[in-house]
Amino acid sequence: MKNVVIHQLVAVATLIATALPALAADPEPAPVPTPTPIPTPIAAARPNVDRVQIADPYIELRTGPGRGFPIFFVAPRNEWIEIELRHTDWFRVRTEDGKTGWVNRSQLETTLTASGAQKSFRDILIDDYLSRKVQLGAAWGHFRSEPMLKVWSSYRLSETLSVEGTLGQVQGVFSGTDFWHINVLAEPWSDRRISPFFSIGVGKFKNFPNLSLVGAEPTDAKLANASVGVRYYITDRFIARADYSLYTAFVADTRSTEYRAWTLGLSFFF
Repeated sequence: MKNVVIHQLVAVATLIATALPALAADPEPAPVPTPTPIPTPIAAARPNVDRVQIADPYIELRTGPGRGFPIFFVAPRNEWIEIELRHTDWFRVRTEDGKTGWVNRSQLETTLTASGAQKSFRDILIDDYLSRKVQLGAAWGHFRSEPMLKVWSSYRLSETLSVEGTLGQVQGVFSGTDFWHINVLAEPWSDRRISPFFSIGVGKFKNFPNLSLVGAEPTDAKLANASVGVRYYITDRFIARADYSLYTAFVADTRSTEYRAWTLGLSFFF
């Protein structure tokens, strides 16, 4: 009897010793399910970009910003696209299914905004005008009473100051004249569509008499000039210009000659 009791106590002790480590161990945490991502519409993903709807039958997406790049995709009418980036008159757009390509501004001008109104690109064009840096232009006019042609290029240093280089030629009855000058140009109201300007500069003046004039000698002189004028922003990248200039040619140490000129011209900026 005594031996039976001892065997039962040993069995109970063994059971308790086996169960205690299992009870003391931390239970494994239950796995947390990973939430399934919910697809986000294109407009909600990037709310700060321009989003427009195609109104034409389709628009053509090219691989690069130019007509020389091939068309790789055609987006149909009523599809929404995002305008991501601009390069001159080309815009990089993204379609609803994630295709990215370049579209010309002329095709985007017919697209519609979320309110149903036609998308306007006028502000973008004005931004181009305000941020212009380089201009190239040509003009026709009169140097005294003789016809004159000139070409110029300018670089904008700041909002109101530019440096400008000019080449000109005058075809007179008795002589021809070539000249060049470099000017500093001030444009106090350069942010306006109609913008007056003032400039001063220095250069060189060469006059070539006709061979029929006996005893006439060519004139090679230093040149100074001052001009006033006005610019008018037409559209896109074109500016009309009118100016009136006073030229002073220093033909000798003690003698100078003054000439007055006016011109009308057209310039292109980029």
